Amino acid sequence: MLDTLVQGLLLGGLYALFAQGLSVMFGVMRLTNIAQGDFIVMAAFGALTLAPWLGGNPIWVALALVPGGFVIGYGLQRWLLNRTLGKDPLPSLVVTFGLSIVVQNGLQEAFSADPRAFIIEGLGTRSMSVGGVSIGLLPALIFGTAIACTAGLQGLFGRTAIGRAFRAVSDDPEIAQTMGLDASRVYAIATALAFSVIAVAGLFQSLRTTVSPSDGPMLLLFAFEAVIIGGMGSFWGTLLGALVLGLTQQLGLFFDPGWGMWFGHLVFLAVLIVRPQGLFPKTKG
Repeated sequence: MLDTLVQGLLLGGLYALFAQGLSVMFGVMRLTNIAQGDFIVMAAFGALTLAPWLGGNPIWVALALVPGGFVIGYGLQRWLLNRTLGKDPLPSLVVTFGLSIVVQNGLQEAFSADPRAFIIEGLGTRSMSVGGVSIGLLPALIFGTAIACTAGLQGLFGRTAIGRAFRAVSDDPEIAQTMGLDASRVYAIATALAFSVIAVAGLFQSLRTTVSPSDGPMLLLFAFEAVIIGGMGSFWGTLLGALVLGLTQQLGLFFDPGWGMWFGHLVFLAVLIVRPQGLFPKTKG
């Protein structure tokens, strides 16, 4: 049971990386990115494409992938998604749904439907013993990255000038613009930041397991459930929601291999019914 709980927490770290980009975009622009999972898959295939050119070194791949994600996110928001923003959320939902279809079909055309993985000899099999529990090196690295990413985002939003700009345009973009802020540019920077996190999530997903072009909707579901369970309002809440999701899925697998995912979905449904604002909506960094 102890091993199950530890593995659930480690899985939650990966889900947190899936969810933080979604949390950034919704928190700043009130935009629900339906293509979130597909962009994670696109980043994973980007890592697989870059790996042979960079000697298979994941550090070099990350250094190339994250700035690329930043540029793509900035351009996508600046020249496409900004046009969909407003009081009606439907246009942004329709556009991101369309992007999801385009990305899925584009990846399938380019890479076929075959699943593949970024395999580094030893990284996926090395482990360390902590208190009698075996912890994989890669899951521990993912978990540590999720903690660092969450702390970085919370600090950026809470203690920096650009974070204050994010909060200002989120609260009232019209007033923010009268104070000299370019809301469109601030939105683009926020999406660029979200896509940088998406790039990291995609890299780790390709290292942890196989990926295929059709995986996007499943990853979106995990990200969305983590955000809702945690509650809108804080990146720490999103992290905690992801950990709850990972724990419940692993507990489900412990009791019945066929119930792992369902346990997570049931907890998500229970939170929506009992506490729709989420479990940790006002946690602060």
